[in-house]
Amino acid sequence: MHVRSPARSWSWMGRFLACIAIAGLVWVGCSEFGDQPSAPSSPVSESADAGATGKIQQRVVEVMAVQDRHTQQLMQLPDVLGTATGLDESGDVVVQVLTERLVPASRLPAQVDGVRVVQVVTGRIVAMKGGGGGVSHTAIQTPPIQLGTSGGWRFDLANGFCCGGTLGSLVQSGGTQYVLSNYHVFRSDIVNGGNGRVATNGDPITQPGLIDVGCNASSAQNVATLAGSASLPGSNVDAAIAAVIPGMVRTDGAILEIGTISASTVAAFIGQNVKKSGRTTGLSRASVNGLNATVSIAYDNECAGGAAFNKTFTGQILTTNKGSRFLAGGDSGSLMVEDVSTNPRAVGLLFAGSSSIAVANPIGQVLSWIGGGATMVGN
Repeated sequence: MHVRSPARSWSWMGRFLACIAIAGLVWVGCSEFGDQPSAPSSPVSESADAGATGKIQQRVVEVMAVQDRHTQQLMQLPDVLGTATGLDESGDVVVQVLTERLVPASRLPAQVDGVRVVQVVTGRIVAMKGGGGGVSHTAIQTPPIQLGTSGGWRFDLANGFCCGGTLGSLVQSGGTQYVLSNYHVFRSDIVNGGNGRVATNGDPITQPGLIDVGCNASSAQNVATLAGSASLPGSNVDAAIAAVIPGMVRTDGAILEIGTISASTVAAFIGQNVKKSGRTTGLSRASVNGLNATVSIAYDNECAGGAAFNKTFTGQILTTNKGSRFLAGGDSGSLMVEDVSTNPRAVGLLFAGSSSIAVANPIGQVLSWIGGGATMVGN
C-alpha cells in the first residue's frame, strides 16, 4: 500500500492506491446465504501426512484448471472483482469468487464443473501505497540501510499531498544491485498534473519516503535511482527497480527484523505460513489462502488527485489479512517470504489488499519481468 500525507502536515493520511475499504472477510457458500467461519489458518501443515498433502496439492491443481475455465464468465457478473483457488471452512478445495459486496447466493453458481463455489467478500481492491516489533521502519537509517523500510520517489508530491511505500528487498541483474518495490511506489506519477513532472529513470529514490519526513525531501536521503522500465499497465506484475547508490544499501540485502534471505525462491501453496517486513505494520505474519487469483485493482496516476484506472492481474497469491494486521497502507513493495527463522526464501511481492486479504505477485513472475537473469540477493 502507498500512503499519503498533506504537504503542510506531519501527520499522515491512509492512502490506498490499492486499498480495499471493507469490514472483513466473509466466506459464503453459494448454496447458502449467511456468514460462515473463516477458513482454517493452516489447512496443510508441515506435520500432515505426506500422502494426504500430496493429494490436496493435486486437487488444488485440478481446481485451478476449473477456475481458469470459468473466470471470464464469473468476472462479468455484477460486483465480482476476481477469482481464486482456495479452501472452504471444511478444508475442501474450492473456487473462490471475490466480491466487492455481499452478493445474493441466487446470483452466483453453487458449483462449476462439480467444484463448490465460495463467495469471499473483499470490498473494493486497490493498490496499497502508504512499524512494529520495537524497530522503527519509518526512521532515517545510517547508511548502508536495511530494507523493509519506508521509502519512495523523491518527488512523490502532488496536489498538496505526499506519498510513500516500502523499499522491499534487494535483487541483482546483470551484475548490478537494485532495490525492488512496486510500480505504484516508485513510478505511479504518470501525468504532469499536481507537480508538473512524471517519474523518469535516474530520479532519486529516498529513505524514508516523503510521508515520513513531513513531505520535505531534504530531510530524507537518496539511496537509489530509478532504472528499468514501467511494469504497468502492460505486465502482470506491479514492480519497479532502482539502482543502488554505492554505499547506501547493505550489499547482503538484509531486511529489518528478518535479516538476510535466501538467494533461491519458493512457490506459494495453500496453508503456507509467510511473513513480511514493511513500512507501516513492520514484521507481520499470515498464511496463504488463495492461489491463481484473478483480481481487478484500482490505481491513481499520481500521489493525489489523479484520474483512476483499473488493472486486472492473473495468477496472483492471496493471504489472510484480518484487521489489516499483515498489510496496511504504506506496506506496498514489501517482500513476502516463508516464515522460517534463517534465510527465508522469497514467495511474492506484496502490492494490494484490504482489511481481510492481501495480494502478492508471485516472485518468479517479478524476477522474469526484471530480466537479465535477475535473482534475489541472499545466501
